[in-house]
Amino acid sequence: MTIEDLTEIMEIEHEAFTLPWTEEAFRNELTMNHFARYLVIELDDHIVGYAGMWTIMDEAHVTNIAIRETYRGRKLGQTLLLRLMDWAVELGMVRMTLEVRVTNDPAQRLYRKLGFTDAGVRKGYYSDNNEDALIMWCELPKQREYGNMEGSVDNS
Repeated sequence: MTIEDLTEIMEIEHEAFTLPWTEEAFRNELTMNHFARYLVIELDDHIVGYAGMWTIMDEAHVTNIAIRETYRGRKLGQTLLLRLMDWAVELGMVRMTLEVRVTNDPAQRLYRKLGFTDAGVRKGYYSDNNEDALIMWCELPKQREYGNMEGSVDNS
């Protein structure tokens, strides 16, 4: 993800989330946060999704994953998460965590499919409706086990 991508990123962000990040938040992530890593997925020369993580010590924390509404159901979110996991391993991370709304069953199914397990609950985590967040963790493999993802994701 680059600064030039932010117009398309903001469109997706507003489609995907009831509490969207601001453009300034993304700009700060890309320019000021040396722990932040973001990537996009493009189809037909347009960004259709993005994902991000923070890498601290030997842990990766997924910050967000979003797919443009018209492209959902094509396993692009899975592709992004697998690439994040791959990238985390390349950077020396040994585990990954994330928070997900307790009502977001489709996301939880994806995370469990990819090896995440429930680790706890953050009460009232989401300020739009005071919904709880499920905390999930996974141990990352020491080497690539996800298949060849090359060509599908630009992590520049």
